[in-house]
Amino acid sequence: MIRKRRSYEAGHRPKLLVVIDDSPECDRAVYYASRRAARSGASMIMLLVIEPHDRHQQWLGVADIMRAEAYESANAMLDRFAARAQAVAGIKPDRAIREGDIAEEILALIGQDEDIAILVLAAASAKEGPGPLVSNIAKTAGTFPIPVSIVPAYLSDEELDAVS
Repeated sequence: MIRKRRSYEAGHRPKLLVVIDDSPECDRAVYYASRRAARSGASMIMLLVIEPHDRHQQWLGVADIMRAEAYESANAMLDRFAARAQAVAGIKPDRAIREGDIAEEILALIGQDEDIAILVLAAASAKEGPGPLVSNIAKTAGTFPIPVSIVPAYLSDEELDAVS
């Protein structure tokens, strides 16, 4: 269930939700969201979703090791992007790591955190299209509980500064 947005009520502060992945364009979303959060007095939360590991496989110890490695890798990636947000805008983003389907986990986090006001995604600049996440979100954008900002991958830091 999606909770009522309270981002601008007393005692609350709006958050920009940025989905983190290993795509080259992810840096553009982090850069934009960091600058926009700093300029608007908002905060930022970075979400990284890892694929769940099969708990029914024959070697459960292997699944546990794979899961631990996935979390270690996720934390390292979040550390890198948190440092980037600090460097470009002086902010320290919150972090969330979840397991599951990425679209479902985005909606679940939005449903749980009533201060999330905007979802920020980066669109790939490839000829194949904007990327699977942006394509998936675009199909349901009309029913999404918050606005979605899509940052084109080809925009430079200076161009993003001008619009954030």
